[in-house]
Amino acid sequence: MSDVLFVTLDAGGNLPPALSIGSELLRRGHRVRMLGHEPQRRAVEAAGLQFIPYRHSPPWDPTAQKTTATGLRRLIGVMTDRGIGADLLDAVRAERADIVVIVVIDCMLLNALDAASRAGLRHAALFHTFYAYFDGSWRHGPIGIVGRMKGMGAQRLWRQADLALVCSERELDPARNRTGVDYLAWTGAIQDATQSAIAPERPRVLASLSTTNFPGQDAVLQNILDAVDGMDLDLTMTTGPAADPSKFVAPSNATVQQYVPHNELMPTCSAVIGHGGHATTFRALGHGLPMLVLPMHPMLDQPMVGKTIAAAGAGITLPKKSTPEAIRTALTQLLGTSSYRERAIVLGNRLRANDATAMAADRLAALMSLPLT
Repeated sequence: MSDVLFVTLDAGGNLPPALSIGSELLRRGHRVRMLGHEPQRRAVEAAGLQFIPYRHSPPWDPTAQKTTATGLRRLIGVMTDRGIGADLLDAVRAERADIVVIVVIDCMLLNALDAASRAGLRHAALFHTFYAYFDGSWRHGPIGIVGRMKGMGAQRLWRQADLALVCSERELDPARNRTGVDYLAWTGAIQDATQSAIAPERPRVLASLSTTNFPGQDAVLQNILDAVDGMDLDLTMTTGPAADPSKFVAPSNATVQQYVPHNELMPTCSAVIGHGGHATTFRALGHGLPMLVLPMHPMLDQPMVGKTIAAAGAGITLPKKSTPEAIRTALTQLLGTSSYRERAIVLGNRLRANDATAMAADRLAALMSLPLT
């Protein structure tokens, strides 16, 4: 038995793949711990994993109202401040000397990757969305630049890891044919659908944007509600912790709730309106559901995910400032054109045929079995 330590951060869609892989490793008999931000405790412990809160992480609350500049500054601190690296090393030292500890680190935590590399720990970097995004605008943007200034170059740290797991579909990743990606292991997208959704006679649509609070997100949610007013469909909107459902004005054919498990809603939906987050997008595709994507932030993976799904014929992408009329027109097109659903079903069949969680766990198990050097 090995001890597997996941190192994560409270950033929404990055957590589900780690939880899924961690649960599978636990099922196989390994001890699994997760080092993260306190708000993640409930989800981690619900998965049966041991949770360890950060003691030295800079303050971070993704649900708090903040300007783009403030949010970026705080996020840079979380990803490059050396406090998280110190917490990682403390968690490893807490184990007996005869226990083999494998560390699985969110690829965005440059501080943790740097600490693991300097300490000579056997570790893996975990990518929860397209590698093209991380090796593109993320690495070349503010976080990557600050990381390099602090001696934490992202690509160097990813390559120094003993394993680099990309939990997404290689066939859809814009980086799939790039040179220099031979060190990556694509597992496929981790999602929990078991069959295609059975759409009701009267269309039912799920609308859910980010669990992180982005400037202007509340206005987009209200525009979606205004768009479906009078349409021949039923809409369920989940706001997550980033917004209070009571602040929205919903038409008679819509309900607004803070939380309903999406895996309970999607099996009887006709389509999903989302922000292009990788987790929700691929869960929808796993159910064979076409998507209307309104990216919330131009510097994140959301525009790339939306563009990729649209190019695959399984969805439509609109700007976040789209009017209710534009959203209504796009949603009418999405529901009224059979090819969107047909393409989503094809992609969903492919996703469900591949057990990405097991593949990731297999790669980590192989890493555990290697002799220590």
